[in-house]
Amino acid sequence: VQLQASGGGLVQAGDSLRLSCAASGVTLSSVAVAWFRQAPGKEREFVSGISMSGSSKDYADSVKGRFTISRDNAKNTVYLQMNSLNAEDTAVYYCAADRTFSTIRIRVNVDVYDYWGQGTLVTVSS
Repeated sequence: VQLQASGGGLVQAGDSLRLSCAASGVTLSSVAVAWFRQAPGKEREFVSGISMSGSSKDYADSVKGRFTISRDNAKNTVYLQMNSLNAEDTAVYYCAADRTFSTIRIRVNVDVYDYWGQGTLVTVSS
């Protein structure tokens, strides 16, 4: 199983980016998928998640209203659209998959995720 995160880059405050998480070896509609991020000197934190069914989506309070998670089953890819970026969004962003039995559950604990991508760096300059 491989998760390939991409789409990061250097942007200015207020700009947008779209991150992609492409999978091989696992069908993303059969797992819950989440985005986490880790800033320098900080712990990895939950950003957003989409349930196996796609009917449930969750966001950290810090990104609600600015970030949108979505999934393209045909491309076996999950996206994170990030708008109105600010300096506090600077981090390495990771996608992860959770082989949960629940079709609607999204878990925020890093320890429960089974597969991880390599991370993509997002840097927002102010």
